[in-house]
Order: sequence, then structure tokens, then C-alpha cells
Amino acid sequence: MNIKMIMYLISWILKIEAAFMIPPLLIAIAGKEREAFTGFLAAIIVTLIMSAIISFNKPQKYIFYAREGFVTVALSWILMSFFGCLPFYISGQIPGLINSFFETVSGFTTTGSSILTEIETLDRSILYWRSFTNWLGGMGVLVFLLAIIPLTKGKGHSLHLLRAESPGPVVDKLVPKLQKSAKLLYGIYVTLTVVQMVLLMAGGMPGFDSVVASFSTAGTGGFAIKNASIAAYDNYYMQSVVTVFMVLFGINFNVFYLILAGEFSAAFRNEELKVYLGILFTAIAVITLNTRSFYNGWFDAFHHAAFQSASIMTTTGFATVNFDLWPELSRYILIMLMFVGACAGSTGGGIKISRIIILFKSLKIEIEKMMHPNSVKVVKLNKKTITEPTIRGVNVFMIAYTAIVVFSILIISVDNFSFETTVTSVIACINNIGPGLDMVGPSGNFSEFSDVSKLVLCMNMLLGRLEIFPLIMLFAPSTWKQSAR
Repeated sequence: MNIKMIMYLISWILKIEAAFMIPPLLIAIAGKEREAFTGFLAAIIVTLIMSAIISFNKPQKYIFYAREGFVTVALSWILMSFFGCLPFYISGQIPGLINSFFETVSGFTTTGSSILTEIETLDRSILYWRSFTNWLGGMGVLVFLLAIIPLTKGKGHSLHLLRAESPGPVVDKLVPKLQKSAKLLYGIYVTLTVVQMVLLMAGGMPGFDSVVASFSTAGTGGFAIKNASIAAYDNYYMQSVVTVFMVLFGINFNVFYLILAGEFSAAFRNEELKVYLGILFTAIAVITLNTRSFYNGWFDAFHHAAFQSASIMTTTGFATVNFDLWPELSRYILIMLMFVGACAGSTGGGIKISRIIILFKSLKIEIEKMMHPNSVKVVKLNKKTITEPTIRGVNVFMIAYTAIVVFSILIISVDNFSFETTVTSVIACINNIGPGLDMVGPSGNFSEFSDVSKLVLCMNMLLGRLEIFPLIMLFAPSTWKQSAR
């Protein structure tokens, strides 16, 4: 285990986090937000001191393997969340360290669950940082680090970091050079974010609101700066722009790369993209029919069905209506979308479309083999054979996912809330969605949960964003053995 290399990488993560706290610090100065200024200044100093301490001993070897990659990613996200919560806690804008930590974990993991009962009273600098954690967590701070700094010398294996942080069963480079791949990913990410900002401002949304709304949409995090979420902007144009960009950020970024490379046929033949859009449009159609009587006309029903379906499936968590009041069929469809999630390689959460496809294709092949034992069939995705290790990884992921959900529900049930609240709070957190149903619905929050439950939900959010394995590896004894690779 190359501990020094892990510390070296984490020290860079903390430096980057401290640098990203400078814009909200400047906003606090401009707005004369004294408590927020103190919070950000203190957080920057503490974060930089910690970065200096853990990077005191430079690594002799800049090579690291899969286990170092997983450990680095897991530790980075935990530490990043802790130091990122300091502005909230020190400024006193969010009461209590656990509440501040919950809000920050929710931000960086792009979950969007909140303990806040009153958002609009927060300082603008705090609102900016809160939404920016969505944006930074969407693509991943380690991907950003890979884009700007050559991390290894000689035969390094930076791809282990990309695979550990990026969502999906298979993660590959867009181009042969990893640093160029990371730059391309962030280039696409930044471009889409800026385009959304411009479109929202063109529709009359205030500049600051457009920036933070775009941050939260891009990261599919759903942190809004209004108590009523996007419903506060009673404007179908603005809400439609957000709907479109939620759908776009739920698409595998490889599709955007293929479009940029001029390979349009390959992009639009993408099997995962077809299934993603097929599920989404089907959900919109059914919910529109089911909720027609709730609204003045078909267009209103379609508009809100499209927004909420996109919001839940991409795990963004914005709301234009209180969908907890919808008919049972529509509510159950939204719960199903919570599990399915967005595409692999997107900023969305959930199980991921590619895993769903692999699971169903594997089931089909197993049934066929029962009927024809001597037949030889393989699982293919986009005409490429899915390897046995990948299929095994998907199966193990589902087993671990199910076990974590069941165990978490058991712990949180001690708080003695309703069945819907308890179950959907876990589903919303591990799938990085934000709102659930009942007490944690779009008009509720997570403030009433006990500190133990909040910490369990924080763990669920981290497990969901990092797709379980990096965090579990921290507690595996074999991870820390010198002979392990």
C-alpha cells in the first residue's frame, strides 16, 4: 500500500477544495456577510493546514494500483465532505456539526436531501457554496484533478482513480491519454452548464439564480435556493429548460463525445441511450394520463409529468409540484425511476441503465441455457461482448446494494416514522435522488431524523455516489495488507 501517494493525492484534493471556497468568500465580502465570511476564511485556513500536514512526506514512488485508487477516492470524499461543511458550521447558518455534515455530503454526492426547513434566509455566499458542491460532485473532484495535474510519473495507473469515482459498471477513457479524457469530460460539463445559465437568464431568471440552478442541474443534485424549489419560478420556459438539461446530464458523456467527433450514427444507436429515453418517455406518458384530472389541461399535466419524471430518473430532485399528492400509480412509477436512475458515465445516480440492461440480458440467457444446455451465448451491450468479470461485478453490486438498503431501513426504523418515510428516505439517499415520499417528500425535509439516522443516511449517500465498493474496501483487512494489489 503506497500510503504516501494516497496522502499526496488527498492533499491536492484539499488544496482544490480550499481554492473553490474563495469565490463564496468573495461573495460574502461583497454582500457584507460577516458570519459567512468568517466561516469560509476559517474553513480555507483549516483545510490548507491539513493539506500541508498530510503532504509533509513526499511519495518516493508515484505508482499506485487499484486498491490505492479505491482508498484514495473513498477517503477523499469523506474528508472533502467534512472540510466542506465547516463554512456551514462555523458561520452558524446550519445548526450543529452533524446537520452541516449531512448537508455537505448531500451536496457533494449530488443527492439533494436537506435538513433545512428555511432556505431563503441563508446568506448568498452559503447558497452559492451549497449549490456548487452539487456541481463539483457531479463530475467528481478527482476527475478535475486528473484534468489539471499529471498525477503519476513513469508507469502510473491514474485510470484506477477514474474508475473508482465515475459511475457505471465499466469506465474507459474517451481518448488514449487519461488527462486528455478528463479534460474532455470537464469541457463538455462546463459547456453544458454555461449554456443552461445563458438560456435561463434569457428567460428572465436573475443571474445569481441562473448560476446556482445550473450548478445543481448539471450535477443532478437538486439543491434549490427557494423553499418551493423550481416551482418558485412560475414560468414554463424556465422549468422546461431545466427539464431538458436534467435529461441531458443524465446521458452518458461518451454519447456527447461521439457527437463532437462527428460519429452521429454511433451516438444515436447507443443501446443505453435508447433504453434511457424509452423508460423516461413511457413514464411521462403514463403519469400524464394518470394525473390529467389534477391540472387544468393536458399540457399542464404533461409539463409536470415530464419535469418530475426527468428529475427523479436523473436523480436531480428538483420539484415543480408536490408529487407526493399524485395518484398511487404515478407515485409508484416515480419510486421505480428512483431505482433505475440515469445512464452510466453521467452525473446521475441510481442503479444505472447499463446495469439494468446487463441484468435482464443475463436473465434471458440463463433461461435460454436452461432450455438448451449446450448453447453458447454471451451478453452484449452496443454490440460489444460484456466480460464475465463485469457481469459478476454487476451481480455482486446488486447483492451489496440490496443488503445495504435492507440494513439501513432496519436502523432508521428505530426513529419510528411512517413506512413510506423510512423506506423512501433510504432509497432517496442511496440512489442520490433527494426527496422521497411522505415526511421526506418534495415539501418536507430530513430535519426530524435522529443524529444516528442522519449519519446512516450520509453513509448511504456516499455508498450510492461511489457505487459501494470504494467505501466498503476501506473496511476490508486485505486492503491494508502490504502484499495486496
